[in-house]
Amino acid sequence: MNLENKIAVVTGANKGIGYHCVQQLLAEGAIVYGLCRSGCETKHENYTCLHADVQEFSQLEEAFARILEKHGQVDVLINNAGLGYFGFCEDLPIEQWHQMLNTNVTGVFYATRLALPSMKKSGEAHIINIASIAGLEGYPQVSGYCATKFAVRGFSDALYKEVRDFGVKVTCVYPGSVKTDFFRHSENIQAHDNMLMPEDVAAQILFALKSPKNFHNVNLEIRPLKPRG
Repeated sequence: MNLENKIAVVTGANKGIGYHCVQQLLAEGAIVYGLCRSGCETKHENYTCLHADVQEFSQLEEAFARILEKHGQVDVLINNAGLGYFGFCEDLPIEQWHQMLNTNVTGVFYATRLALPSMKKSGEAHIINIASIAGLEGYPQVSGYCATKFAVRGFSDALYKEVRDFGVKVTCVYPGSVKTDFFRHSENIQAHDNMLMPEDVAAQILFALKSPKNFHNVNLEIRPLKPRG
């Protein structure tokens, strides 16, 4: 896809992978909307920050209504917003379980549901769902987070088969540990330089978005070569 003047929506756009996706989309000439729970630092003539918590359907619905009213379609959706809490299953607070499920899974469903009608109508669009290697294999004390990312994996796998005949691509991305503030809720894991860099993950996402029309990268697994140095 040629990204120039394409309408792109990125959830969780103010930091980490989402932030770098925004910067690289803007560099390609896309018109980008960032959906964030708080304000965005990015300032660009082709960038608009909209307040929306992906856990709240009404907020997403209002944001997409503004975008569709102005442009009539969404060409790229990057479902990036997510969070993780860590600990033994029996110790995980119920509210943290629901927050992960509502953000990592239900939020992806909400945004996709709102973007899809215009995407199917246009005949050329791309949805990127950010999962995790925790959606490919389980890890101790990460059971809740793994459950949500396995759900994103299943949702993505079914969805691409559902929409491919409409010219809509769905790519599920499985990054290993990325040097962001994701681990702020973990007492045992600290971000370090041997983790993946968020800008490098974003570059691989842009590569998938820019692929030829009949080339579909369904799953993108990315890991550090030497995770511990």
